[in-house]
Amino acid sequence: MVYLVICTVALVVSALTLFSGFGLGTLLMPAFAIFFPLEVAVGATAIVHLANNIFKLALVGRKADIKIVLRFAIPASVTAIVGALLLNYFANVQPVTEYTLGGRLFTITVVKLVIAVLIATFAILELSPRLEKLSFDMKYIPLGGALSGFFGGLSGQQGALRSAFLIRTGLNKEAFIGTSVVSAVMVDVSRLTVYGVTFFPKNFAILKNQVGIGLVTTAILTAFFGSFIGSRLVKKITMRTIQIIVGILLFFVSIMLGVGLI
Repeated sequence: MVYLVICTVALVVSALTLFSGFGLGTLLMPAFAIFFPLEVAVGATAIVHLANNIFKLALVGRKADIKIVLRFAIPASVTAIVGALLLNYFANVQPVTEYTLGGRLFTITVVKLVIAVLIATFAILELSPRLEKLSFDMKYIPLGGALSGFFGGLSGQQGALRSAFLIRTGLNKEAFIGTSVVSAVMVDVSRLTVYGVTFFPKNFAILKNQVGIGLVTTAILTAFFGSFIGSRLVKKITMRTIQIIVGILLFFVSIMLGVGLI
C-alpha cells in the first residue's frame, strides 16, 4: 500500500507538473507524511523533487532564461536555507498536546500545525477562482523568488508561488517551463544541504527501517517516467478540474495534520 500510494502520486503529478500551477511536492509531501514523520516526509520529497527536476533539465532546461533565473533563483536559494533551518527548529520543539483515540496515541506538534496552515493556504490558491490567475509585476520577481524559496525550504510547497511570479515575465511556454525547472533545482540543492546536516542524520534510520530508501528510489523512477510522459504526450491540458481535486485533498491533509492524525 505504501508503494502504491507514493508511486501513483509521483507518476501522475510529475506528468502534470510541467504544465500546472503546482509542483510535485504539493501532493507528494502529504503522501509521504502519511507514512513518515513530517520532517522526514519533507526531506524525502525534496530528494524525489530534486532528482526529478535534474531529469527535467535534460528535457527542457536549455530553454531557461538565464537573466530571469538569476533574478528569481538566487534569492530563492538563500531563503530556502532559512526555511529549512526553521523546519529543523520546529521539528525539535516539544509537542503542543497529545490525545488518545481508539487506543492510539496522537500528537499535535508545532511543525504539524505550521505545515497544516501552509498546506491549507495553498489549497485556497488552488480552489479560489479569483486567485486562479494570480500573478505579480516583473519588479517583484526577486521577492517572488525569496517567498517561493522560503516556503519550499519550510514545507516543500513552492510550485504555486513560483508559477504566479514567473508567469508575468513574458516568457513563452518553453522558456517558462525551463526557467521554473532550473529555479526549482537551485532551491532543492539549498534546502537538501540544510536537511542533510540537521535532521536527516538522526532520521536516516527511519527511512532505512521502514523501507524508505527503496520507496524514495522507486518514487524517483516513477516520477522520471511521469515527466517523460508529460514532456512527450501532453500538449494541451485544462488544469482547473485537477486544481480543484488537489485543493480538496490538500485541505483534507491540512486538517489531518492539524489534529495530529498524520
